Amino acid sequence: MASPPGHRLFAQYAYAPNALGYCGPADARALEAVACGDGTGADGPNAAVPALAAKFSGAWPYQQVIAEMTGRTDPLDASVVRAYWTGNELTDEIDREGFGRELLSRLAPQAGHYWKHLTEDLLPEAAPTHGFHVFGIYPWSRLLGSGVPQPLQVLDSCRITCGTVTEVRAEDVVVRARPLTYDGALHLGDEQDRPVRHRVAGGAFVPDLRRGDTVALHWDFVCDRLTPEEADRLQYWTGWQLAQTNRRLERIEAAG
Repeated sequence: MASPPGHRLFAQYAYAPNALGYCGPADARALEAVACGDGTGADGPNAAVPALAAKFSGAWPYQQVIAEMTGRTDPLDASVVRAYWTGNELTDEIDREGFGRELLSRLAPQAGHYWKHLTEDLLPEAAPTHGFHVFGIYPWSRLLGSGVPQPLQVLDSCRITCGTVTEVRAEDVVVRARPLTYDGALHLGDEQDRPVRHRVAGGAFVPDLRRGDTVALHWDFVCDRLTPEEADRLQYWTGWQLAQTNRRLERIEAAG
């Protein structure tokens, strides 16, 4: 039995950072199987996805609030999952300030002392997207002026990147994409080719990759093939988020 589309889509995007130990529960190997399209059996990997997804302290509250604000009953509805990770019509229709207030009311009580920035000051850059979580909620954008490369590297790896496959090889694929740069403000730089992973032991999340395919990358892993509309939405919301984050960085710089 194939996995429900929303389950598989969530697994595709959530797998890479989970496998690296950055978010979600330990030993979530079911995500790999489901992302490869194997959800067989009532007690198979697919059955574990809702419980696993609920342990992602970042993505899950977003998908809960998106579902609630758009009249969906399931945070793993495919349209809800797509709204969060790359953007769609649901992302567009949600009131951003209302979303931000509800999200912060859920995240702030769980936050530690490194997360004291989760206040109403974040509302101007709030959006029901993974990009807001990366650039607004996570603390890394506040460390860009430290002079060390790690904050920029983490932000670029954690965001969902849109790119074009230029070469398919046995062990990896080459994707042309615009890297994140920082010169006092965040920008997308000139396109560069870079090798990225596209396979796990159980197979590929995106079968039959071909040169010219538009794909989504998460932590240097090809997690999805994007339609032109999906790519446009992802690029729009990435640009929107960078603009809002840069305004905050400018205010901080001006305040000294």
